[in-house]
Amino acid sequence: MKNLKAENPCNMDLLSGGGGQAEQSRGTCVSKWRVERATGKPRFGRKRERRRLTRGAVVITVNQCFVGTRQCDKQASTTMPPLRPERKWREQTNSATIDYRCVEFDRRESTESTAIMGLRARGQCLAFTMAEILLSLTIIGVVAAITLPSLTGNINERTWNTQRKALYARFSQAIALMPALNGYGVLKEESSAGASDAEDTAAETFVTSGLSSVLKINNICDNEHLEDCGIVSKITTLAGSQIDFPDTMGNLNSLMVGAQSTATESISILDTKAAAFETQNGESIAVYYNPNCVGDLQNLTWGGSTGYFGQTRVCANFIYDLNGNKGPNTVGKDIGFMTLMYPSDPKISAPIPAQAALSGGYAMSGDNNATQACTAYDSEYRVPNMEELYSMFVNKNLLNSAYTASTWSSTSVVSGGELHKFFVRFTNGELDDLGLTYPTNVWCIKR
Repeated sequence: MKNLKAENPCNMDLLSGGGGQAEQSRGTCVSKWRVERATGKPRFGRKRERRRLTRGAVVITVNQCFVGTRQCDKQASTTMPPLRPERKWREQTNSATIDYRCVEFDRRESTESTAIMGLRARGQCLAFTMAEILLSLTIIGVVAAITLPSLTGNINERTWNTQRKALYARFSQAIALMPALNGYGVLKEESSAGASDAEDTAAETFVTSGLSSVLKINNICDNEHLEDCGIVSKITTLAGSQIDFPDTMGNLNSLMVGAQSTATESISILDTKAAAFETQNGESIAVYYNPNCVGDLQNLTWGGSTGYFGQTRVCANFIYDLNGNKGPNTVGKDIGFMTLMYPSDPKISAPIPAQAALSGGYAMSGDNNATQACTAYDSEYRVPNMEELYSMFVNKNLLNSAYTASTWSSTSVVSGGELHKFFVRFTNGELDDLGLTYPTNVWCIKR
């Protein structure tokens, strides 16, 4: 038999084995050990300064051994005979093969963690300190705090965009199946001041008799129980202010009701109460309905000093909340709006406006072009068409109630043999046309 101590210049601890067991002999240094093969799962324990591997014969490779910084270059390989400790040894027929090598040791560095195998060099600390663990957890927490809000915000934004497009598609298909959009319900003002004979079932009837026949609706709520359909009491506008949820057309926009006149026409519109419903997809939708909506803009004469009121062309307006009464209840995020215009050839619009209008005098051609300004603002934005722009006027209190400027649309009309574009006066809801070089504001919307 070879003298194992002579072949071990580092005087390291070695494994000896036999009979399906292996036991470590006593020495001055324990190296790093890796189990290469075992017939069973090794179990590690300690008794005095010994390490014991049980359940099966094993082949073990010694990767490194060390004593301080002593350099040991000699390498040896031997087949160890079975030894006879004073107890826990039953068979003496099998043996384990050991390869070991001595290398330069740095107490702060090791290439393979001994702790992985449950073995540890005596007198050496190979674990992380508490300070290192706490520092790592702190760094992870700071990075998570910075990145998670942005990550969840992006996920929510993509989810809302998908829901918004799906909702618009369902509404577009449903509205196309309705024969007409006006004439639903009863709208009657009180016969005299203080009388209690006023009646308003317009919006609720529009939902129960009209929309429910072409759209899958789970629940319908009258004006007194809007919250039962997931309508919240307060919402945050696009400008960042908080307002009460509008429960009538007049509270939505006071310019949408009452009497107004220009040199071209006069209008008078009764206020109506809102109703609400929930869709099968979980959206909560408030409905503002005008049963007396009329015509379109095709047969009107343009080019005069004044235009026409668009309020009478609005049949219904919808404020939707994509996740019911859950937050953030903010316009431009989970809350948006759609507007339905013209009773017989309806057009539904669902614009997603930019944070604010672009002021400074933009024309529709030439220098300081409104179309180019929207593209420069963001590549996904464009000038709204006339119906989209009027939808923004109807819901202007959800955007910025203080906004009163005239604003371009991209819809063209021929006036006096010249190509003009429609614009909307946010001061009174009037539609008019202007030459392409006239400077005014533009409020871009997302594609």
